[in-house]
Amino acid sequence: MSHDGPTTESDKRTLRRELLGVRNSLTADELAQAASSLAERALAMPELARAHSVAAYVSVGAEPGTFALLDALRARGVRVLLPALLPDNDLDWGVYTGEGSLTRVRHGGGRMALLEPAGERLGPDAVTGADVVLLPGLAVDERGMRLGRGGGSYDRVLARLERAGARPALLVLLYDVEVVAHVPEEPHDRPVDAVVTPSGVRRFR
Repeated sequence: MSHDGPTTESDKRTLRRELLGVRNSLTADELAQAASSLAERALAMPELARAHSVAAYVSVGAEPGTFALLDALRARGVRVLLPALLPDNDLDWGVYTGEGSLTRVRHGGGRMALLEPAGERLGPDAVTGADVVLLPGLAVDERGMRLGRGGGSYDRVLARLERAGARPALLVLLYDVEVVAHVPEEPHDRPVDAVVTPSGVRRFR
């Protein structure tokens, strides 16, 4: 339960449902177009231009697509780390070396299938060496507060970065309509540095 009581959690659940409904109504063409615009916008950012190591993720379903971005970063010689979900919802990391380096893993008793790095696991602390961390999300508000999926994996990543004194740039890739006026927040929530949408980049700090 959240420290703010049940209302914050149920507000988040309601908002998640609404946003996922909009995402799931996007056509294959709209998804492909958004993914290519997102890669273009993100690659032009100074944070990514000077990054040696980027912790990213593989988009699933109607999530803003990350494949074009992952491949472009790799082509630039950037070390791209991708997450592997652990049984306790924490994240381990492996290096992305192209689509052939991914394997489909089923989680939650087979309910959810994720593409994860097939190679060597580097341990949950590997993320602390990244120059940029791309966080998945469903929305971000005017202050840079992010609404996640609700699994808590990235809350752990952010807590781990804080404990290690690591200050990578925190970026979220979203569709334009997912930049909203207000996201319900809990005490452990942390703002991101910027949001990338198909129409541009918005910075918060």
